[in-house]
Amino acid sequence: MSVAVRVIPCLDVDAGRVVKGVNFLNLRDAGDPVELAHRYDAAGADELTFLDVTASSSDRQTTFDVVRRTAEEVFIPLTVGGGVRGVDDVDRLLREGADKASINTAAIARPDVIDEITRHFGSQVLVLSLDARRVQGGTTTPSGFEVTTHGGRKGTGIDAVAWAKEAADRGVGEILLNSIDADGTKEGFDLELIRLIRAAVKVPIIASGGAGEPKHFPSAIAAGADAVLAASMFHFGPDDMIARVKESIRKAGFPVR
Repeated sequence: MSVAVRVIPCLDVDAGRVVKGVNFLNLRDAGDPVELAHRYDAAGADELTFLDVTASSSDRQTTFDVVRRTAEEVFIPLTVGGGVRGVDDVDRLLREGADKASINTAAIARPDVIDEITRHFGSQVLVLSLDARRVQGGTTTPSGFEVTTHGGRKGTGIDAVAWAKEAADRGVGEILLNSIDADGTKEGFDLELIRLIRAAVKVPIIASGGAGEPKHFPSAIAAGADAVLAASMFHFGPDDMIARVKESIRKAGFPVR
């Protein structure tokens, strides 16, 4: 790996506040998104990801106002997702100051939207947010993982690896791979899931879900992640947590910014 690994804090936003739960449930308040974004920018984050976690499930648009105020505070790339349904939504987000848009539910419902957005803006602006979990309740998929929607609350029966490959073939610039099983557990990333997706696609993978301490990050990179994302440990940890994570990655022999 020659490109520096990116360390990305994630702001899960609900009704204008940053929240965090376990397996997407029991959300608790973690602060003001604009204040947190400013703090992470100053602390050395390489990018920020801002996800309006209830935008699709409650069928409302991303909070554009919060996006704009967050973008004004940071000088690092900002990816925004939640409620992104098409070209117009991406256009609005880019105008409000986002650098990239993340799509999830809408792409599953109508995969052609990926082609439309990337044709209009280029692959570099579109991130596929893929919430995957091990199959359960009698569902089977070739990889053993299925795509979920609505913050992990709804299974689709779609094979996670096949969907990642299709989205990459259609032109998404990178994949934000979130393990629903590991989310918020602080027990480490789902390395099996990362390896499976890495073997299927060439686009960059952002590993998400399960980080609890700095030592968890190098193994995700070794499994094939190009960037690593976390929420809880940055929101509720010490102020130098980003620096600690980067040091752990560096000590493991991976290039980091």
